Amino acid sequence: MKAIPFVYIARNVYARKVTTLLTASGMALVVFVFASVLMMTEGIRATLVATGQPDNVMVIRKASASEVQSGVGRDQAQVIDSSPEIATDGNGAKLISKEPVAVINMPKRKSNPNAPDKPANIVVRGTTDAGFQMRPQVHIVEGRIFQPGTSEIIAGRAISRGFAGAGLGESLRFAQRQWTVVGIFDGGGSAFDSEVWGDAEQLMQGFRRQSFSSVIFRLADPAQFDAVKARLEGDPRLTIEAKPEKQFYAEQSEGLAKFIGYLGTTLSVIFSIGAIVGAMITMYASVAARTGEIGTLRALGFPRSSILIAFLVEALVLGLVGGVVGLAAASAMQAVSLSTTNFQTFSELTFRFRITGSIVIEVMFFALFMGFVGGFLPAFRAARMKIVDALRAA
Repeated sequence: MKAIPFVYIARNVYARKVTTLLTASGMALVVFVFASVLMMTEGIRATLVATGQPDNVMVIRKASASEVQSGVGRDQAQVIDSSPEIATDGNGAKLISKEPVAVINMPKRKSNPNAPDKPANIVVRGTTDAGFQMRPQVHIVEGRIFQPGTSEIIAGRAISRGFAGAGLGESLRFAQRQWTVVGIFDGGGSAFDSEVWGDAEQLMQGFRRQSFSSVIFRLADPAQFDAVKARLEGDPRLTIEAKPEKQFYAEQSEGLAKFIGYLGTTLSVIFSIGAIVGAMITMYASVAARTGEIGTLRALGFPRSSILIAFLVEALVLGLVGGVVGLAAASAMQAVSLSTTNFQTFSELTFRFRITGSIVIEVMFFALFMGFVGGFLPAFRAARMKIVDALRAA
């Protein structure tokens, strides 16, 4: 029994450079779309998950889907504040922040002054000194932190770049006041980059709020979370639910990530049908052009299985080339920053494409699968040829 003619495969792939390139390019385009969708979904998840800290606890009103929909009264916040498990800073102050969160509509920056306004929703968060201490990924990159008790605000880097009036020294009009931007902060690639922060009490007054949106505190011992959760949620004075901050933000990503994933996967499957048909046509043409060669190989003692595997490997090579090229092109998208609407808060969320090892494996498997499906029937036809008929057709 003769070995599979891999040298013959390589020679024929090289000899048909134009056809190979066109077919692989079609597969590469599909792979690019598929990989970009996976990277986009992962980027959204990574952005929101990076927003939470593992030892912080997020408290919101029971059954609320987000902070925007939540309300925690001052009396309830005071009960939470009395929890003995809350950590303290170096000065003995409790690490707890009672925060109002609102969504405002602001116009985006325009490169052309005559272009129409394109407004979008952004999140405004009221916070405290403890709120900064509990979020070590947030740091000022321009200007300074707002002064408590004033109408000063700081803007996330993405907001500062993308929205009119959100630059350092500029001002925004909302909550019946003019707010001055005194600082720009970097949220470390988290959702905070897409927020505006100000003094909690001043924002409560400006928005005429009677309750906070959430209460965030740090546990002195993260192992106490279950006990704290059970006590707070079981307190008849409270109508709240407590979650680890990291879990809360991970859940915030699910709706948008799933929507993009389902939509992108559907488009990729539709496009892949075209790529598979293209690969099939290429392989059928290859079989037709090499009928005599197939007959010669069979006459030399190569079994049907070797012919089948030879043409399948050729189709897999097309898929592999398309996969590598498409993945390489998609990996360049990591330098691109996009913004979209977070379904949970209906506000702007800026994120970057993100590639992981699991995405690389999924994408390459998808590319090889297209090659296999596109090459199987032509390979099967080549393997079923009779020696006499193949030599006669040469």
